[in-house]
Amino acid sequence: MPKKLVVMLSLLCACSLAWGVEPDIEQLRKKAEAGDAEAQVELGLMYAKGEGVPEDFKEAFRWSRLAADQGHTGAQSNLALMYAKGYGVPEDNKEAVKWFRLAADQGDAEAQAKLALMYANGDGVPPDPKEAVKWYRVAAEQGLAQAQHNLGVMYGRGRGVAKDYQEAIWWFKLSAEQGYGQAQYNLGLMYSRGEGLPIDHKEAVKWYRLSAEQRIPGAQSNLGLMYEKGLGVEQDYVEAHKWFNIAGVNGNEVGKKNTDIIEKKMTSGQIAIAIGLARKWLEEI
Repeated sequence: MPKKLVVMLSLLCACSLAWGVEPDIEQLRKKAEAGDAEAQVELGLMYAKGEGVPEDFKEAFRWSRLAADQGHTGAQSNLALMYAKGYGVPEDNKEAVKWFRLAADQGDAEAQAKLALMYANGDGVPPDPKEAVKWYRVAAEQGLAQAQHNLGVMYGRGRGVAKDYQEAIWWFKLSAEQGYGQAQYNLGLMYSRGEGLPIDHKEAVKWYRLSAEQRIPGAQSNLGLMYEKGLGVEQDYVEAHKWFNIAGVNGNEVGKKNTDIIEKKMTSGQIAIAIGLARKWLEEI
């Protein structure tokens, strides 16, 4: 099973297993067959991950559905994800929306954010930016970092709400302070461009660096640019090359291009040092 989906299911599932305790599969199955929703969710997750039982998406779906039909919020969210990704069941975004909404109506912040994304992208429902903003806000007010970031994006772009850089900054900061890398990157952009606040290169560098350390390629490339130009930090071609190189390795085309450009300003010794620093960073992450 794709690692990302397993992680998402794990986060959404309200599992009651104790740390370091292997579940008794047969006992768990008996509870699940007797209608215990928590046991059904746990058994479904085990089938999804192939832990203690053979990996079987259809069984994962079956047990998740039984728990979801009992109103289990985590199961409803898991079921929605399986419909959205087509695991254990044919892909069906309309069904995904249905189950995300049921979980969202019960206050599940992850489901609220996923439902907002469905409305933003028009998956399973007609595109509706206003409805997306509504659900992002509900999840963001519960403290969900991803929803806070996405709400900031909606304000920054004026989608489903009047464009308001101050509001965008507010939500980006809340998300960034929780360590959400994309929000840190976007906050850095706001400081670099002076959108909604005065240009502050030092603050931009601060947020680019935090985001870059979380492997956000755009932040890595922009941090390299700050070092190249000496904006908010002492000019340093070696550090610039290092971050351009890292960004390029992570798929950022601007980083790749800037690596070649900056090499024309550097000695062979500086290039060798920069390559070594980039390699060390990549190996440690």
